[in-house]
Amino acid sequence: MFRYGKLIAVGIIGTGIAVAYLNFVVPKPVDFTGEVKPIINQKCITCHGGVKQKSGFSLLFREEALGKTKSGKPAIIPGDADHSEIIRRLTVRDTEERMPYMHEPLSGEEIDLFRRWINEGAKWGEHWAYVPVKEVEVPEPATFFGLIPQKSSWALNPIDNFIEQKLTENGLEPSPPTDRRTFLRRVSLDVIGLLPPERLAEKFLSAKGGEEDYAALVDSLLASPHFGERWASVWMDLARYADTKGYEKDGGREIWRYRDWLIRAFNEDKPYDRFLTEQIAGDLLPNSTDADLIATAFHRNSMTNDEGGTDNEEFRTSAIIDRVNTTWTATMGTTFGCVQCHSHPYDPFRHEEYYKFLAFFNNTRDEDSQDDYPLFRHYDDTQQQELAKVVEWVEKGSSPEKAQEVAMFLKTWQPSYNTMVCDSFINSALGDPTWIEFRNNALCRMKRANLGNHSRLIFRYESFFEGGTWKIHLDKPQGEVIAVVPLPKTDNNGWKWEIAEASLKPVSGMHTLYFTYANPNLRNSVRTGAKVDWIAFTDPLPRKADKGYAEIEGTFWKLLRADVPTTPVMIENPPYMKRTSYVFERGNWMTKGEKVEPGVPGSLNPFPPDAPANRLGLARWLTSKENPLTARTMVNRTWEQLFGTGLAETLEDLGSQGVAPTHPRLLDWLSYAFMNDYQWSLKKLIRTMVLSATYRQDSKIPEQALKKDPNNRFYARSSRVRLSAEQVRDQALCISGMLNPEMYGPSVYPYQPKGLWRSPYNGRDWETSKGREQYRRAVYTYWKRSAPYPSMITFDGVARDVCTARRVRTNTPLQALTILNDSAYLDLARHFAFRLRKEGGEDVKAQIAEGYRLAAWHPADDKSLEALMELYTIAYNRYKDDPEKARALLGGGTSDGNEAKTAALVVVANALLNLDEVLTKN
Repeated sequence: MFRYGKLIAVGIIGTGIAVAYLNFVVPKPVDFTGEVKPIINQKCITCHGGVKQKSGFSLLFREEALGKTKSGKPAIIPGDADHSEIIRRLTVRDTEERMPYMHEPLSGEEIDLFRRWINEGAKWGEHWAYVPVKEVEVPEPATFFGLIPQKSSWALNPIDNFIEQKLTENGLEPSPPTDRRTFLRRVSLDVIGLLPPERLAEKFLSAKGGEEDYAALVDSLLASPHFGERWASVWMDLARYADTKGYEKDGGREIWRYRDWLIRAFNEDKPYDRFLTEQIAGDLLPNSTDADLIATAFHRNSMTNDEGGTDNEEFRTSAIIDRVNTTWTATMGTTFGCVQCHSHPYDPFRHEEYYKFLAFFNNTRDEDSQDDYPLFRHYDDTQQQELAKVVEWVEKGSSPEKAQEVAMFLKTWQPSYNTMVCDSFINSALGDPTWIEFRNNALCRMKRANLGNHSRLIFRYESFFEGGTWKIHLDKPQGEVIAVVPLPKTDNNGWKWEIAEASLKPVSGMHTLYFTYANPNLRNSVRTGAKVDWIAFTDPLPRKADKGYAEIEGTFWKLLRADVPTTPVMIENPPYMKRTSYVFERGNWMTKGEKVEPGVPGSLNPFPPDAPANRLGLARWLTSKENPLTARTMVNRTWEQLFGTGLAETLEDLGSQGVAPTHPRLLDWLSYAFMNDYQWSLKKLIRTMVLSATYRQDSKIPEQALKKDPNNRFYARSSRVRLSAEQVRDQALCISGMLNPEMYGPSVYPYQPKGLWRSPYNGRDWETSKGREQYRRAVYTYWKRSAPYPSMITFDGVARDVCTARRVRTNTPLQALTILNDSAYLDLARHFAFRLRKEGGEDVKAQIAEGYRLAAWHPADDKSLEALMELYTIAYNRYKDDPEKARALLGGGTSDGNEAKTAALVVVANALLNLDEVLTKN
């Protein structure tokens, strides 16, 4: 027995020696992705990549790198570094020949790396982010050369195993857990974006259990309706959500129902793959619901240019490009935008692939119109019942498909032709510039209209004079007249859009239409007689001879003309309206090159073979478990929200120029679990993260960690992170007791000074919401792109002109000055003081102590309390001799004899709201 034990011991020692030999004596093969590619990106690619390919040599793709150059010979010969031109150019002494040209030469170590790589076969490696996510084994601590596993005494879930492994490798140890009170505030701010509710806090702080207390707390927070508000605010940066259209006019846009959809989606924990699919292609889903259509407003947050004289096609194209770039940034964390002009300089995406991807989005009905068509029209319950009756009538008389077509037309006025596509104007013009305006004896042209053998014309118009007649001619200005349409004067002296119908001669096929307009009552040649907004070619409802037809027809027109709320949505063109997509040479939309069909980059997962070549098929490709980027991007973003920095810091760029992940195997383990174990559940993902020992650590910085890891990239402690702009405001609302918990609905207008808005053309101004409405959460604040809410911009909020994947946190004097001087925060400080007078007892010191507890979420120490009492005394002495100034600080009102005391307490309350530990997640 002893002999066998000795043999085992010898075997273990021998294995250890062999492992050590392999690790330290035998050189490892060169890692192209980790060692060679960074040198290429830093020192070679600017001249030999996607933008420039000097001497016909490119290092972007392997086939290009090994191909022939302008000299007719390859620069790299796999297996033969000595005869490879690239090595000669790296080592030659002549500065005119040596590469990099006119820059510092590569070091000897770098050249040796290239030489070894070529001799090993010049194998190309895939960047980590473009490799499909695979299941990862969870590491366990081990002893004796890593051969004897042992269970971790620190880890609470697999996240901690990965973190502990990296800490051990770097000679670090995790910090002890933080106290319950700090954890409670931290996790509440992270999960619901608010301070914890009092009842939940009392239950957790008084509990005597162990891990089950933490799990119960987290589950309660995840179930809170405020969870959706907190995480919707993150997505709104990605969706570039705003209540205005952008550009110079920056007029209002009613799109807040999309925000409501987001909040509900997060609260119901809609699986992330479904969450993305509905936003990208909700209109294309089988039996799509009203909510599915509203979800597509994600891509209607792109800007619209209402300024007169602009080219509608230019800005329609700009919106399509924005949707492409947003899709990549928001869902795949990749800088795809530069591929608009040339192949990606650093990553494997070709120029033409950009336009294949763009073709998915190029076939939607929106056209940079002032009214933001297409619009989803929101019917109330009664109108929904009426709609159901019309749909049922049509289905019985025709088909389910025809019934759905009628329902879609009533709910969206689509498909229809916007007259903004007209050209060849005589005595006519585009107005504003999104509809046709007719003067007397007007003529204009609409190309490529599919008449479809329909017999009814439905159109939206305004007319300023009686007696006008609009005619539609076929193919020529004097061609066959297929419709004669009287345009009587509309209500409100012509200034009201109305929807009407006219008989249409049935004609099949695609035709060019010429519109003429004449009015004997219109004598002034420069006056506009009428405007036509959109036209639709359709047919009367079926079963005209049946009893009840007149009632159904009346209901149809009542619904069609109903003045109802609307939301911009995405709707796909019918086949006869399909747009052709082209490569834009050098990214110029006016210089069209090769025609392209919808497609995805060849370097990523293949497009599903049975998927349609439209946005729904694109959504299937995007949410495929083979897509290497989608899950990683969301997991990385979620980690950043909870830990302060992503596992890969550059959330917006997981490509080869981004910062590599500190814990790549952890990122992949979480991404695999997110897709498979959690079935794309964001709440389960967050739960795993916040119940880890890593998340629960104290934020105090051990001396050892400060020296070895000052930026806390290895997570030997919890990071202290400044709260987001929304959290700063929402926390102040909580502390002051003024938070209005009402959810959903239109945006609100909390206090801001007059004169910040400069709205050209419409003269709109900021009208502060009345009563409790101005104390709603920050997520509901009206967002004007050209003048965002100032205090949130000061705290690093973004204008939302474009998709923003990561807010860069700053620390500036303006932030402190905002809390101390912004009238909105002074108002909250005032209410905070009133709360302390009411709840803190009669003693001022007790009131201040209670204020500190409410603001910092822990009792004040003697030093802090002494400093705040000194501030109170200084303020009281100032205000007791100046009661008018005290009343002004308190907002006026009647005197109760305690103005000086209350005003001094307001000063203290204001200081409490501005404490570093109050504005920081500890």
